[in-house]
Amino acid sequence: MINSFFSRFTPKEAKFFPLFKQLAEVAVEASDLLIECTKTEVHEQHASYYKKIKDWERQGDILSHKIFDDLNLSFITPFDREDIHQLAMHMDDVIDGINSSAKRIALYKPKILPESAVQLAMLIKEDAVSLSRITDELDSIKSNAEVVKAYCKELHDIENRADDVYDFFVMKLFEEEKDSRELIKLKEILYEMEKTTDMAEYVGKIVRTIIVKYA
Repeated sequence: MINSFFSRFTPKEAKFFPLFKQLAEVAVEASDLLIECTKTEVHEQHASYYKKIKDWERQGDILSHKIFDDLNLSFITPFDREDIHQLAMHMDDVIDGINSSAKRIALYKPKILPESAVQLAMLIKEDAVSLSRITDELDSIKSNAEVVKAYCKELHDIENRADDVYDFFVMKLFEEEKDSRELIKLKEILYEMEKTTDMAEYVGKIVRTIIVKYA
C-alpha cells in the first residue's frame, strides 16, 4: 500500500530518514579520504587510503541493505517503495564510485596523479555535502521543496564542472603523455572519478521526482 501523505507517517516509518542521512555521512567521510588519497604521491599511502575507503564502502552496503530490508517489512512508507529503493541504491552507487576510484589509484600505481584528480575528488566531496543537506530535509520535503530543489541543482552544476575538468584533463593527457601505459592508467582513474559525479547527479534526479509526486 502506497501512502503519499507525509502527515500520516507512523513513528516506525521515520526510520528511513536517519538511514539515508547515515548513507550521506558515509559518502562525506569516504570523499574526504579520496581527497587525501589524490594528494599523496606515496603508493603505500594510496593502498592505505583505499583500505579505509573500502571500510566505509562496506558500511554503505550495510545501510543500503538495511533500507531494503526495512522496506520489505514496512506496510506504509514515506513515499513510493520504488523511489525509496532507487534513492538508497543510487546513493550507495556514489559511495561505490568513490571506492572504485581509490581502488584504481591503489592498483594502477600511477607515477603521479595530476591536479585534475584532486579537483575531481574535491567536486565529489561537494556532491557528498549536497547529498547530506538533501537527507537533512527528506522528512520535511513537502514544506522545504524549494530548498531541496536548490540542492539538487547543486548536484547538476557540480557534474557540469566535473565534465569540464575531465575534458580538459583528457585533452592535455593526449597532448603531453608519451607513455601509453601511464596514459591508460590516468584516463581510467579520472574517468571513474568523473563518473561518480554523474551518479550523484542522478540521485538529484530521483529526489526531484519524489518532490513532483509528494510536494
